[in-house]
Amino acid sequence: MRAVILAAGIGSRLGNPFPKPLTPLANGKTIMQQQIENLSEIIPIENISIVVGFKKDLIMDAFPEANFIYNNIFDQTNTSKSLLKALIKFPEDSVLWFDGDVVFDKEIIKLFKTKIDQNISFAAVNNSKVGEEEVKYTLDEEHNIAEISKEVENGLGEAVGMNFISSKDIKTLINRLQECDANDYYEKGMEESIKKDNVKFQALDISQYNCVEVDFKEDLNYVNEIINKDVRSK
Repeated sequence: MRAVILAAGIGSRLGNPFPKPLTPLANGKTIMQQQIENLSEIIPIENISIVVGFKKDLIMDAFPEANFIYNNIFDQTNTSKSLLKALIKFPEDSVLWFDGDVVFDKEIIKLFKTKIDQNISFAAVNNSKVGEEEVKYTLDEEHNIAEISKEVENGLGEAVGMNFISSKDIKTLINRLQECDANDYYEKGMEESIKKDNVKFQALDISQYNCVEVDFKEDLNYVNEIINKDVRSK
């Protein structure tokens, strides 16, 4: 199994002069540092690949033990093409991938491992809220993902930017990502593989845990409040 962190984007909404995954948190770690430490529960760092683009040297210097995949047109493409650049490197493997701006509890990784060990494709979801601007999802009759995008109506919850593709499904997803437009999110490739190839993505509910996508200052403040609260409770 491989792990991929998507970290090529500019992340302009947060206003940093450096890549968003290098944003420092209240515990003294960066977003990506915490991600990698959590991932180390189930995978060695040499099996972690980071897709870089904007100010890539800063990320590469911070995590020299990781592998790097360069999206040289990061300013012209969206996450579908960053993920594609990673998956074509590992067409026979299963891959767990994250958006590079997600801060999450370590316990989520332990939950993921149960599905990873079974080689079952999944999308992590939060059913406690459904934000208008977030990626939403619906389920089919078998309780697998039916739709997954920002345009979904009557969504059951939010997809949180943490997904797993099994080794048996990865080539199909690669093909669908290749068909995506440059500005498509990777969820477009997932949705097309569901509709056209009958790929099954389970909806893995992580609502009981903390998991926050840091897009704006308000998100970062919320994450730091959680961190500080955890520190005070220990």
